[in-house]
Parts: sequence; C-alpha cells; structure tokens
Amino acid sequence: MKKQWQLLLTAIMFYTRLPIPVNTPYHPDMLTQATRYLPLVGWIVAGCMIGVLYVVSNIAPPMVSILLALITGIWATGAFHEDGFADMCDGFGGGWTKEKILDIMKDSRIGTYGMLGLLLLMALKFLCLRELPIFGVMLTILAAQPLSRFMAVTVIYTHQYVRDNEDSKAKPIAKGISSTGLITAGIWGCVPFAAIIVYLQNYTLLLTVPALLLARWYLVRLMKKWIGGYTGDCLGAVQQVSEVVIYLCFCILTWKYI
Repeated sequence: MKKQWQLLLTAIMFYTRLPIPVNTPYHPDMLTQATRYLPLVGWIVAGCMIGVLYVVSNIAPPMVSILLALITGIWATGAFHEDGFADMCDGFGGGWTKEKILDIMKDSRIGTYGMLGLLLLMALKFLCLRELPIFGVMLTILAAQPLSRFMAVTVIYTHQYVRDNEDSKAKPIAKGISSTGLITAGIWGCVPFAAIIVYLQNYTLLLTVPALLLARWYLVRLMKKWIGGYTGDCLGAVQQVSEVVIYLCFCILTWKYI
C-alpha cells in the first residue's frame, strides 16, 4: 500500500501543480508505474473544479461559476494537457514530415493553429457546460476528467512513443503500461461515468463511448500516419479532445434529464 501511495503522489506531482509532501521519493521508473493513476488524478482535478463551482454558484451567476471552474482545472494541471493539444495542432497543422512535425511540437512558442485550436476547444467546453444546470455540470465534470485521462492511457498501451531524445518530459512513460496497469486505470477512469449513468438512469449516455472511440481512432490514425506513434503532446491532445467529446455528449444527452 505504501508503494501505491507513493505512485499516486508521483502521478500528482507530474500531472498537476498541486502540492505533495516534499519527502516523496521519485524515480523515472516510478512515473512509468504511476501512469495507472492518471485517471485518479482526474478525480482530484474534478474535485477542485466541482468545489469551486459549488461555492461560486451560490454567490455568482452560473456562467461565471462555470468559467471559474474551468480556470481552476487549468490551474490545477498547469495547463499541462492544453499545452499538448496546442502543440499537436501546431505540429500537425504546419508540418509535412515527421521531423518537421516533431520539431514544431517541441517549440515552446504557440502558433496560429495552436491558438485557434485552444480558443475553439475552450469555447466548446464552456458552451456545452453552460447549457446544463449547475448540478449537471458537476456530474459532467466528474465523468469527463477521469474518463478522458483513461483514453490517453489506452494510447500509451497500444502505440509506440516516437521521440528518441532522452530529455523529453514524457520519456519516463514511453516504456508503456502493463495490462494490469491498464485495468487499474480503466477502473479509476470508468467508475464515475458508469455510476452517473446509473444514478441518472439515462442509458443513452452510453453513446458517449462510441463517440470517444471514434475521436480516439481519428487522432491515433493521424499520429500513426504522420509520425508513427505518439508523443507527450499527443497524449495531452487525446485527453483534451476526449474531455470535450464527453462534455458535448452530456450536453446533448442529459439536458432534458437533469
């Protein structure tokens, strides 16, 4: 149990900017194993967002509350996944060879594709959530944060990391994830989604699953065609696209039920 707790703290340390005990041990191999807890990190991020949403919704209009909740999620992760999404937009939008795409994604500067991609992504998140009542927004966030991260974990399991340089920030997770780790991540990622479906008794929400698989298929096909696998930025893009797909599905399929 102590080792698993340390792995969870390692995941929190790498995937968020939330404080952890300063004496937490770290080794790159621990991060490889800690990937199984990435969806559980989604629980923590969702908790921060829902907490802010609950408090602010009692003193401010719903749209302000939702926007502050989204900002909280960005703050909690240090825009880690959003940065990956923007880099992938720039790389795949402006590059025509594997080398050029990887070079563009490595560049810390944001380009036109990244800026427009982020703008449209955040606008779609906000517009989907604002159509739901506050309680519905809470349920949607609780489902989306863990499940979208699990979708990124599945890419680690099925595909190959393509960067060769040892200084890449995602290099420790390039070793992949075991079948046991994938199952663990799947449990943490899918339980909130399944519980919400049962709670709402709205089984049309299961249509979210094929929508997620379709989005994942498209992104993976794009990665495999142009660069032969994934990078850390690609994983961030998978998480962000999966998150917005879940928001969109909940917006369409639950607004009559909540």
